[in-house]
Amino acid sequence: MRYLYTLLMYLVTPVIVLRLLTRGIRYGSYHRRWPERFGVFPAPGLRGSLWIHAVSVGEVNAAEPLIKALQVAYPHAPLVVTTVTPTGSERVRQLFGDAVFHVYLPYDLPFAVQRFLHRVKPRMAIIVETEIWPNLYFACRRSGIPLMIVNARLSERSLRGYRPARGLVRAALRCVSQISAQSRTDAARYRMLGAPADKVVVSGNLKFDMPVPEGAQEHGEAMRLQWGALRPVWMAASTHEGEELAVLEAHLEVLTRLPDALLLLAPRHPDRFRLVEHLVRNLGFSAGTRSADGVPVTGQQVFVIDAMGELMPFFAASDLAFVGGSLVPIGGHNVLEPAALSRPVLVGPHTFNFDDITQILIREGGARRVARSEELGAAVLQLLRDPAALETMGRCAREVFDSQRGAVPRVMGLIDGLLQE
Repeated sequence: MRYLYTLLMYLVTPVIVLRLLTRGIRYGSYHRRWPERFGVFPAPGLRGSLWIHAVSVGEVNAAEPLIKALQVAYPHAPLVVTTVTPTGSERVRQLFGDAVFHVYLPYDLPFAVQRFLHRVKPRMAIIVETEIWPNLYFACRRSGIPLMIVNARLSERSLRGYRPARGLVRAALRCVSQISAQSRTDAARYRMLGAPADKVVVSGNLKFDMPVPEGAQEHGEAMRLQWGALRPVWMAASTHEGEELAVLEAHLEVLTRLPDALLLLAPRHPDRFRLVEHLVRNLGFSAGTRSADGVPVTGQQVFVIDAMGELMPFFAASDLAFVGGSLVPIGGHNVLEPAALSRPVLVGPHTFNFDDITQILIREGGARRVARSEELGAAVLQLLRDPAALETMGRCAREVFDSQRGAVPRVMGLIDGLLQE
């Protein structure tokens, strides 16, 4: 089955190249660095590196506290961080600069994988969350590179998606030295997928250990002073196509009762920033953007955050946050960022990517779920008009965030053990 998989990968390679060219029209860095997708880049002269793979922005953010712990524990070990998306690449640059070597992960073609491993010479491979690439996994085992999946999560939907290739996936997972799962549910699903039971442990979610950026709270408070400290403000973060219109309709409902309310709107993907700005203006809102105005001013009804890696100060400047990817079947995004800043959280019905965290927040009173987009405006309005409820939910959200911390030292213990072996 692996040979059939590899043959299929070779057959779809022309389609992959065409996709790179097409994506490059909208996002130039796809053009500039496409050889990296095939393992072609100047050898950085590393030996015995610790390699961490994080697909995109969310995984990079989750890996941040672990990478910083590795820098402290292994100060002389070169760190290699790979991503798949340009936004993930940019987030690596923002967080770590030149302290790590960054390159795109190659496609799962045997020659590309071998070329990549030969250039970075990893002492250990650490995969963040859910990335199962059979040829990569087999190559690590063949080269004697311990492979670990950390912050491992597997939704019911992903489990079903792997079933047609379950034999291949099972064989790939047997190349893994350790799987550190976010929850007992994730651990059970990995075992169902074929991971050896003795290789799967529950260590918790690394995202609970993410640091709150220094000065985020103060920056948020300073922004509020510019537009009025008592002005009601809510934020819609990491929104996708099909959600912005629902959010803006909800804001119209809010404005009927709170005419000075402000919406901070942060689309998930940079290639949609301009589109969302046009949508806001075409609907007649008085609007501003991060790139043009810096911060919102009095009189603006909607402010589009067209920048990456800057959400935390805006969460701090908000009274509550709706986390996107949940009104449409994307699976939701990180609800812990607003929770870390004691902000109440609203989510839609689709949160399967962060199901355990979301359920904990809802159960403990730090978050609420709206069953459909038509309910969002009423939910936001109810909370904005109830300061006591806002304060209680925010406190509960922060308590959940604090109570779940501690995954990083547990994962570091597992890493230390593998490296000593």
